[in-house]
Amino acid sequence: MTTAPTTLLMETSTVRPIDRTTSQPPVVREAWKQELAEAIRDPVELCELLKLDLDPLKLHPAVDHHADNASQNFPLLVPRGFVSRMKQGDPNDPLLLQVLPRPEELHDAPGFVSDPVGEQPARRGTGLIQKYHGRCLLLVTGGCAVHCRYCFRREFPYAESGASPASFTDAVTEIRSDQSISEVILSGGDPLLVDDQLLETLVHDIASVPHVRRLRIHTRIPVVLPSRITKQLLHILHTTRLTVCVVIHSNHAAELDCVVAEAMRRMGQVVPLLFNQAVLLRGVNDTAESLIQLSERLLDLGITPYYLHLLDPVHGASAFDVPEHVGVQLIEELRNRLPGYAVPRLARENPGTPSKTWLA
Repeated sequence: MTTAPTTLLMETSTVRPIDRTTSQPPVVREAWKQELAEAIRDPVELCELLKLDLDPLKLHPAVDHHADNASQNFPLLVPRGFVSRMKQGDPNDPLLLQVLPRPEELHDAPGFVSDPVGEQPARRGTGLIQKYHGRCLLLVTGGCAVHCRYCFRREFPYAESGASPASFTDAVTEIRSDQSISEVILSGGDPLLVDDQLLETLVHDIASVPHVRRLRIHTRIPVVLPSRITKQLLHILHTTRLTVCVVIHSNHAAELDCVVAEAMRRMGQVVPLLFNQAVLLRGVNDTAESLIQLSERLLDLGITPYYLHLLDPVHGASAFDVPEHVGVQLIEELRNRLPGYAVPRLARENPGTPSKTWLA
């Protein structure tokens, strides 16, 4: 996977003493940028912080070079705030399992491919992907605030796709030329990883297209880096003429601590539509209890459980796979124990189909 270097998305300078000769104030990073700069990138450091024994996990290069190779192929990246929600001493913590490189990622599992949802044929250039009628997806950046080990775009060729701010003007021009498009989806990577100023310009330009009615943002940042939900970001989302829909990505109730709750409360004051997409992951949320707790917590925060996706079969993620019949059984149990609006739609994305496939 080629991701946008984090340093390209924030100032490279650090806090400096005031220059007395010019009386210029120091350059100070925004809090979320500083937090991202200090994110953990070393699996050994992560395990030591969580007081985990490295040898049984086979995570130290001296113990198992395959785990080190997995980290090299798709580097670890996780903000410390997200790590603080993990349970110390528990190698099976559901948040830890989502981000920790494992030697199993190097196994060549049948049916697991580099483009599991068929995005390559749907690329329209300039970072645009259109698979479904009436809406298109704009890859704003290849960078993320966290590297989830099951990411279906972990091998996506971002450099070839035109996913960068340099292509935004051409992307908007292409959207303008296609009057069938009524909704633009900002994705990535994570679209909220770009600066407020750049995002504001992009949203303004999309809103200038008369036939576009809605702006949808797919993001995991409110969950893993809630400090990114700034006043300026909320102002951008509140003042556009477009109807804004934010779809977050949370897989487990433990991800949604009080800090995330506050960020989502503020977002809910300006964004009319808040949804969650989860992925059914073995060892993380493949029990009725964990899914019920997730739905209940989401509803507490004013977020509608939207989709529960079966795993997209991308290279390196086979250890997370849950059979379809298990997913169907789990949804049936959720229906028996939750109100209908609290039950997400179980779905699979099949390449070449005109919509997602609902399975339960």
